[in-house]
Amino acid sequence: MIAADTSTWIALLGGAGGEDVELLDRALIEQQTLMVPVVLTELLSARNLSPDVARILSELPLVEVTAGYWQRAGVVRPRVLAKRRKARLGDALIAQSCIDREIPLITRDRDFHAFAEAAGLDLIVNAP
Repeated sequence: MIAADTSTWIALLGGAGGEDVELLDRALIEQQTLMVPVVLTELLSARNLSPDVARILSELPLVEVTAGYWQRAGVVRPRVLAKRRKARLGDALIAQSCIDREIPLITRDRDFHAFAEAAGLDLIVNAP
């Protein structure tokens, strides 16, 4: 199972190429994709998202939030910030969802490297 960050989903939905897009596409075909709730929220917030795409995204199985999730995310974020790295709240929540379930995260966003270093997030990164 894998999860993808918003950056990779946007690339896929926009028809962009790249290793991350190919990996996500393959995982979708093989039904090996879990949707991170925060990513779903970000994607559904797009003004130009078609209702059909919104429905398909909403039907993907969600990464379950487990007891203590909010507290763990609240602990990991300051660890990243202490290293003088970016740690946006949404990124911290996405990272914690994947860390909790030990799910690799596909992303184009290099800011997730800080969560890999500070908390052991398993990353598959493809910067365009």
